[in-house]
Amino acid sequence: QVQLVESGGGSVQPGGSLRLSCAASGFHFDTYTMSWHRQVPGKERELVASITGKPLVENYAESVKGRFTISRDNQKKMVSLQMNSLTPEDTAVYYCKAVGYGLHYWGKGTLVSVST
Repeated sequence: QVQLVESGGGSVQPGGSLRLSCAASGFHFDTYTMSWHRQVPGKERELVASITGKPLVENYAESVKGRFTISRDNQKKMVSLQMNSLTPEDTAVYYCKAVGYGLHYWGKGTLVSVST
């Protein structure tokens, strides 16, 4: 059974940092492209960052370049998103996604709220 479980969301002030983690199980993790997406009410879900399996290639949305860093640990089957210099515009539910072999899986999301 495939599972993606996000953690690390919460409330932070502007300029602060959070680290999201996604624990994966039930599939061949190291061959899947892993990504983080986010969604706010009334808007479409958008890609934040992705990282391929082998070789490791990272991709970022323009809005987060230089502030967010995606990483993965294939042995632990985890993908993380380090978020720095957060702004209120980063407030959203963040979802972990796995893509591979024509399949895709989503986690249930974790809420990130940035406000004073």
